[in-house]
Amino acid sequence: MTTTSSGLDLWTAPTLTPAPGQLNATVEVPGSKSLTNRYLVLAALADGPGVLRGALRSRDTDLMVEALRALGATITQGSTPSEWFVTPGTSVGDVTIDCGLAGTVMRFIPAVAALASGRITLDGDAGARVRPMGPILDGLRGLGVRVNDGDRGLLPFTITGSGAVRGGSVDVDASASSQFVSGLLLAAARFDQGLTLRHTGTTLPSLPHIDMTVALLREAGVEVDDSRPAIWQVRPGPITGREVRVEPDLSNASPFLAAALVAGGTVRVPGWPTQTTQPGAMVPEIFTAMGATTSLDGDVLSVTGTGVIHGIDIDLHAGGELAPTIAALAALADSPSRLRGIAHLRGHETDRLAALAIEITRLGGQVEQTSDGLVITPRPLHAGVFHTYHDHRMATAGAIIGLRVPGVEVENVDTTAKTLPGFTGMWLAMLGAEPSSTDGPAI
Repeated sequence: MTTTSSGLDLWTAPTLTPAPGQLNATVEVPGSKSLTNRYLVLAALADGPGVLRGALRSRDTDLMVEALRALGATITQGSTPSEWFVTPGTSVGDVTIDCGLAGTVMRFIPAVAALASGRITLDGDAGARVRPMGPILDGLRGLGVRVNDGDRGLLPFTITGSGAVRGGSVDVDASASSQFVSGLLLAAARFDQGLTLRHTGTTLPSLPHIDMTVALLREAGVEVDDSRPAIWQVRPGPITGREVRVEPDLSNASPFLAAALVAGGTVRVPGWPTQTTQPGAMVPEIFTAMGATTSLDGDVLSVTGTGVIHGIDIDLHAGGELAPTIAALAALADSPSRLRGIAHLRGHETDRLAALAIEITRLGGQVEQTSDGLVITPRPLHAGVFHTYHDHRMATAGAIIGLRVPGVEVENVDTTAKTLPGFTGMWLAMLGAEPSSTDGPAI
């Protein structure tokens, strides 16, 4: 790692010349952030103590733990960092919660805060203050919750909780993020009247994440009716405290598996579930279409590539979080690619569509933004700085491109700690190099 005179922290991404069979690595990927933070919320709202095993430890999940502690839950680490013991509780008094840049915290915690007693103020990083919050705040207002956001629909805002939420029926436009739906559903069983939620927008991104929320609620004994399109009904009742094990984060696995396509060889990820609600489950099918051979042996997913990558035309509406990985591969492909259905990525940690277009173009590529995605036409790429915009998935996209293009310097690669602490060490270990605090050399 080097620091420039202008203060940029730069990591030189290791480079490999494509050759069949040169990668032969097994990468242990930590637990899913999406599952970890949902399990934490449900455990904090449950009718008794619970345990999470295999949980992700990262900035986003640590922020969720601190938020739930501020709202009265007792959360203690077990014998390993990935084990959490959770005892529900309710806070009384005024508290301030730091959401960092975590969408799951800023959008899941408001409904939990409404069940507490006192003034709960939520704020976050500068980048978080421009992420849309209006739909969930308006939804809470429609359920009788007092919210003061200065009519901006953004952080910071204050919720004045009375210790209970009336519940009932509410309409929400979740076109910008499925988290608006999940954030209300997770706490809905604790509302006096439960909740009937209707999505009113014309599009609903990342539907698998809502399916994930519904599945976890049902596992915890909550009755959910999702038989009608874009309508969810949650009956009031207890949430069962229990012991759960968190699946590996399949989306975080995607950059490592993508390395097999770029460099040639095989990368394996153990713990891959045969059935899951994670959007990362799309990876094998997508990578096969882009030229890889994939196989699932027990719970080990293997991806094998030759260094030849094919372009793809794909609707990523259900798995937008995979777009930076797919865009990085597309920039190295042998034919153009079109990524569709991902207009909602403009409201993530950064405007991911603009960021990907700018950074790939900066390295010599050709990327056009469309109304709902990207068109990527491969061009010879060259060395340069790949900016990350404090976005963990931009950082991993830069590492993928750097695997093929010598001299790619990823700015602020440590932003990966948001969901994947120790990324650079894992990346170097996959390539057969020793993790180092200095720049990764070309291999």
